[in-house]
Amino acid sequence: MTHVRAAPELSVIVPTFNEVGNVRLVVEAIEAVLKDIAWEVVFVDDDSTDATTLALRELALKDARVRLLHRVGRRGLSSAVVEGILSTSSPYVAVMDADLQHDEAILPMMFEALKSGRADVVVGSRYATGGSIGQWERSRAVVSRVANWLAKLVVRNELTDPMSGYFAVTRVTFESAMRRLSSQGYKILLDLFASLPDKPRLLEIPYTFRTRHSGTSKLDAMVAWEYGMLLLDKIFGHLIPIRFFMFALVGSLGVIVHFLGLWALYRVGGLSFGPAQTLATVVAMTFNFFLNNVFTYSDRRMEGWSMVGGLLSFYAACSIGVLVNVGVSSFVFGQQYSWWIAGGVGAVVSAVWNYGVTSVFTWRRKL
Repeated sequence: MTHVRAAPELSVIVPTFNEVGNVRLVVEAIEAVLKDIAWEVVFVDDDSTDATTLALRELALKDARVRLLHRVGRRGLSSAVVEGILSTSSPYVAVMDADLQHDEAILPMMFEALKSGRADVVVGSRYATGGSIGQWERSRAVVSRVANWLAKLVVRNELTDPMSGYFAVTRVTFESAMRRLSSQGYKILLDLFASLPDKPRLLEIPYTFRTRHSGTSKLDAMVAWEYGMLLLDKIFGHLIPIRFFMFALVGSLGVIVHFLGLWALYRVGGLSFGPAQTLATVVAMTFNFFLNNVFTYSDRRMEGWSMVGGLLSFYAACSIGVLVNVGVSSFVFGQQYSWWIAGGVGAVVSAVWNYGVTSVFTWRRKL
C-alpha cells in the first residue's frame, strides 16, 4: 500500500529578500515549537540578490516541510504573503518575518486559538498588555505609534497593533477577504482587516519584538509611501483606483515640467517653437516615466537595462495618447462645446488611454 503523508494543518508564510543568514534559523525555530503539529513553511522570495534562494532550495531538498516560491519581476511583502497563502491548502496559515524578530514561541498558541474556534484571526501584538517593542529607537517608536493611529481610519476592530506583520488566520477568513485585498506595500494585516466583509473574532497575543539577527532592515521612505497608498486605497479605492490617481498626479506634474522645459528652450535657449515643443514633450514624458516607475508602480519597478525598453514603450503609448487627446478634444469642440470643456475631455480620455496601455505593456504584471 502506498504511504500517504498527512497534509499540513498549519502553513507558515515567510516572505524573504536577501535573508540568507536567517532562513535556516527560521526553520529550526519553527520546528522546535511546532513538534506536535503538522506544519509546513513556505518561503516567498522576491528574487534575492544574495544566496537566499540557493539556501532555501538546499533546505527544501532535505526537508519536505520546507517550500520555496521564487518570484521574478514583482515585489512587495503583501503580495508575497497573498501568493504564499494561495499556494497552500492547509486550513490555518500564519505569517511571520524572516529576520527572527517575531517570537516563534507563540506560534502554537496562535494555532490552538484558530483550531479551537476561539478566533478567526490571531495577532502577535507588541502593544497588548505584556508585549514590548524591544530595543527600538525613540524615532521608530514614534513613527509606529503614528502609523497605528492612522490605521484606525480603515480598521474597525480594536487592534492594539494593526501594523503587526505577525499573525495567523483561518483559510475561510482569508478567502472571504482575498478578492478585496489591495496587496500593496508592507502591511498585509491592515489590508486584511480593511478587506474583511464582516468583523472577525480577534485574539491578540503579546510578545516582545526582538532585534534583527542578520541582514539589513527593509524599512525606508518607500515603505511609508506605500503605507499611505494603502490607506488611500482602502478609503477611496471604491471610487477611483489609487494607482490611476497616482498616474494622473504624476501626469499633472509632467505638464508643469513640459511648460518649464518649453520656456527654457524657446524663450531662454532661443530654439524655434517646433523643436522646443518636441524636446519639452520628450523631457516631460521621461520625467513621467521615471516618477511612475518609482511611485505609481513601485511593486513592478523596472531596474537596469529593462528600463530602456520600458521607456521606449512609454514614449510610444503617450505619443498615441497625444493623438487621442487632439482627436477627442477636436471632436468635442466641433459639437459646439466650449474650448475648456473640449480640452478637459481630451485630457481625461488620453490619461485613461496612457494609464491603460502602459499598465499592460510598460509595467505589465509578470507571472
